[in-house]
Amino acid sequence: MKRGIKKEIRIIGIDDGYFEKFKEKECLVVGAVCRGAEFLDGLISFKVEVDGNDSTEKIIKNINKSKHKGQLSLIMVNGIALAGFNVIDIEKVSKETNLPIIIVSRKNPRIELIKRILEKIGKKDRIELIEKAGIPKEFKINNSKIYFQFYGIEEEKAREILKLTIKHGNMPEPLRIAHIIASGISLGENKGRV
Repeated sequence: MKRGIKKEIRIIGIDDGYFEKFKEKECLVVGAVCRGAEFLDGLISFKVEVDGNDSTEKIIKNINKSKHKGQLSLIMVNGIALAGFNVIDIEKVSKETNLPIIIVSRKNPRIELIKRILEKIGKKDRIELIEKAGIPKEFKINNSKIYFQFYGIEEEKAREILKLTIKHGNMPEPLRIAHIIASGISLGENKGRV
């Protein structure tokens, strides 16, 4: 008998706030700890360098030290990078937190364009991390599409979790909540779509 995903699976949704490129050195990151698509149970927050290379370590450190760690079943992040080109090593995050990870994007990431930009701005080391995350998979929901990458979880299970956690629009609730909070704090009120 196949076991389904619990409706109230504990997920931390991670998104960055607004930052002014070339003016700010750091960017706020918020992790919203949610029970499926139903309840917000807690928050974590930290800062990462704009276009830096500390997002992987900061995610690992802040999840592992969180009082919510023992309850978490999954990490979700809005995009493969935080604060511009601060690219996340999803394999390392998954292995060092012992949690599967799903990267979600509203639009299909233009991987080749991103790789060319990284090379042009002298950040070739991040290309390997983007390639390691794999080709984004398409997920259709509510007459719309989103894209996802994953590590530490089977594709079918990742799809099941996406379906379970999308309540309003086409983004998972943990990411929608993290986005509202991060942009609200950094801008004074939330703006834009996840």
